[in-house]
Amino acid sequence: MGYRVAVVGATGAVGREILKTLAERDFPITDIAAVASARSAGQEVSFGDNRVLKVQNLEKFDFTGWDIGLFSPGASVSAVHAPRAAAAGCVVIDNTSHFRMEHDVPLVVPEVNPHALAKIKRGIIANPNCSTIQMVVALKPLHDRFKIKRVVVSTYQSVSGAGKDGMDELLLQSRRSLVHDQIVPQEFTKQIAFNVIPHIDKFMDDGATKEEWKMVVETKKILDPDIAVFATCVRVPVFIGHAESVTVEFELPVTASAARDVLRDAPGIIVQDRREDGGYITPLDCQGEDATFISRIRKDPTVPHGLGFWCVSDNLRKGAALNAVQIAETLIAQGYFKKAA
Repeated sequence: MGYRVAVVGATGAVGREILKTLAERDFPITDIAAVASARSAGQEVSFGDNRVLKVQNLEKFDFTGWDIGLFSPGASVSAVHAPRAAAAGCVVIDNTSHFRMEHDVPLVVPEVNPHALAKIKRGIIANPNCSTIQMVVALKPLHDRFKIKRVVVSTYQSVSGAGKDGMDELLLQSRRSLVHDQIVPQEFTKQIAFNVIPHIDKFMDDGATKEEWKMVVETKKILDPDIAVFATCVRVPVFIGHAESVTVEFELPVTASAARDVLRDAPGIIVQDRREDGGYITPLDCQGEDATFISRIRKDPTVPHGLGFWCVSDNLRKGAALNAVQIAETLIAQGYFKKAA
């Protein structure tokens, strides 16, 4: 059986990655539409090795008869058009932040909480934040075995998390820095080239940024509401790939060796943890890869049952496009469309 799939936001970095991922995974498609804003309508995007899709105008697009909508057009756009698509019978998998914390919208990472898909009520499923996805993939098997009490995470997030404009700004600033030309930040609050910025998204009343808040509340919704989470999110001058330094306190005794074994057996994870020069994964190493990579696993001696590790993933793949496609694959495996019919 094949499905009619609409990719909304198809001209953006994530939208193009979704199209690429669908083709690479041989997703069962009978028809596919590339959909974006009116200003992008008429442009062409690639799908697979031989197909070129003409972009259709989202404002005029009729979702009737389409099975799956993979959305990544921006939160304000999804707020309007995702419910419209769902009302037409198209199940929406939305990559924006708009629906994530709504109680009747499942927030899903298939390796972590596929059971949440049984709670679809509005025809909309939310894809979590990119930095949250890779962290909960790593935390899930450890939580099942050792019971997590508290997580402290510092992220090192690439500029592609801010979209194509963020990537363009890093490239432009890097060139200007090398010739000592003037730099005026546009997409970021300070110069990003050859710098790091401890600020992603808006500041909130308690001093946290919204990106940090997302990691806290999304982890609780996906994994366990009793886990305490403290996050510091930092933008770094890397084009693709998010890295995280994660420190975890458990209720049960844990060793680095036991944690390493648990993580090696977990879905979606590759452990590369050699205690030698280069025996770890960096953002550059993970580009284009589907896995969440774990390195630098070691005991934290400052608490009774503590562990630290380094977590890296391609934020455009597992942090966005791949996770959305995996949700669609899980819906098919769970018989969702047969039930809906």
